[in-house]
Amino acid sequence: MIDVLIVGGGGAGLRAAIAVAETDPSLTVAVVSKVYPMRSHTVSAEGGAAAVIGIGDTLDEHAYDTISGGDWLCDQDAVEAFVAEAPRELIRLEHWGCPWSRESDGRVAVRPFGGMKRMRTWYAADKTGFHLLHTLFQTTLKYQEIIRYDEWYVTQLIVDDGRVHGVVAIEIRTGRVEAIAARTVILATGGCGRVFPFTTNAAIKTGDGMSLAYRAGAPLKDMEFVQYHPTGLPFTGILITEAARAEGGWLINKDGYRYLQDYDLGQPTDTPKLRSMELGPRDRLSQAFVAEQNKGRTVETPYGPVVYLDLRHLGEAKIDMRIPFVRELCRSYQNLDPATDLIPVRPVVHYMMGGVHTDLDGATPIAGLYAAGETACVSINGANRLGSNSLPEILVFGARAGAAAAGFARSHQGGQASAVRSQGEDERRRLRRVLDDGRGTGPRIADLREEMQQTLEGAAGIYRTGDPLAKAVETLASLRERAVDARVDDHSATFNTELISLIELHAMLDVAETVVACALNRTESRGAHQRLDFPARDDAGFLAHSLVHRAPSGVPSVGLLPVTLTRWPPGERVYGRD
Repeated sequence: MIDVLIVGGGGAGLRAAIAVAETDPSLTVAVVSKVYPMRSHTVSAEGGAAAVIGIGDTLDEHAYDTISGGDWLCDQDAVEAFVAEAPRELIRLEHWGCPWSRESDGRVAVRPFGGMKRMRTWYAADKTGFHLLHTLFQTTLKYQEIIRYDEWYVTQLIVDDGRVHGVVAIEIRTGRVEAIAARTVILATGGCGRVFPFTTNAAIKTGDGMSLAYRAGAPLKDMEFVQYHPTGLPFTGILITEAARAEGGWLINKDGYRYLQDYDLGQPTDTPKLRSMELGPRDRLSQAFVAEQNKGRTVETPYGPVVYLDLRHLGEAKIDMRIPFVRELCRSYQNLDPATDLIPVRPVVHYMMGGVHTDLDGATPIAGLYAAGETACVSINGANRLGSNSLPEILVFGARAGAAAAGFARSHQGGQASAVRSQGEDERRRLRRVLDDGRGTGPRIADLREEMQQTLEGAAGIYRTGDPLAKAVETLASLRERAVDARVDDHSATFNTELISLIELHAMLDVAETVVACALNRTESRGAHQRLDFPARDDAGFLAHSLVHRAPSGVPSVGLLPVTLTRWPPGERVYGRD
């Protein structure tokens, strides 16, 4: 019996594991990850991690920037806890060996980031996630009580009488299906960008944790809020970090014009636009791109319309010192050098503000089940996440979830062995049937996945309207029915990636249905959710979270949950005062 079982080996999962080991070394901890932990998607975060450290900055300013940037959909008690604990987490990471970039006087270097009034984003050049994940992984190695299940894929939560009792997982290498009993489970599987066709997210980001919780009876929250990052490479979707604009990069259209000066990005009227406009909130920069496209001022390419990111005026020395990875990516994937060439970019799906509904300690409504990181919604991000808040989020709430789960495991020593055995055996039989019944002429997994992605992009992209969303509900329901008969040509046990892809498809369909259902229900525009048929923000009707449950029929059932306000009443979104 495992005391605390963590699903996901990225930043949130590893931080949770360390928290459990530090809280009570007598507890056993297991980390189940479908990839080797150092291949988790945290490794690809580039720009930095926000926390108050600079002279003149305050926790209240960080909180206000986050709440305003989230268009007042953030739970303010969660934000206040987050901004207070973020500096301690980043300092702790320093003590564990994370090589933060430094100023000449030895202080931790900070850079500006979009939507923030102060320079508070710590960074390690432009490989912050890489170094953060390395640091966490190396730190876990000193705790013998942390057991790892590398390249295991969790297919089901074991829940009985309102409490979680473990998981069922496949060992990808052998195909062995095992029920793993646990007193508590923490979901830390990251986001679900792969439900869209063009995303910065790795292939593993298929909404696994969200689907596991949703199918087990836990609600998802704010699923309609999908963040597009304004600067992705047009063919691959690889992210060009916001740090490139923080260091002084410009966005220009096909005429070489810095077009953002033509748009309302939320700046106060006394703020010089040309100084701050490239660091506007991500939702508004992505929306400005669509406006430029509609005006015919983008550049057509084989991979869609683009604008350009211009770094040439920064000079080779600054690029190599502050954003060397950007240069490496451009050379490797676009065959260009940002020191001398323009970088073609376009908006790309990047992050889910929504996720599994949790409290401040990561607890879900299912006893013993916790969630942290992008797979969770606590909610500090509201309708639009500010860049560089996500890395400290996984540390703060990963640590909180780990400590809370450790407390639950200590006080709930009983297990439900019969539920573990019976549900584990049921899942083995189900997966065996999938392989046996998948022979024949059913639809291909890749075709179903592509249709789902195109449906989401068409109906729930940067701009939405009611009719396409309603049509998408029907399309996704049809895809769900067709996926039952999806063809599986590989019937072997060893490294059956086709079986994994089919399970991932069902998870993505869960997520896709909740995104569309929540977007259809929210008849207002707020942050990343823009309804052309309801263009105004409606605080009277929708200053509330979307809370979506899986109905007995299998379809999403959407309700509303009030936002927690503490000290900041809803107001105008502004940034860049200083």
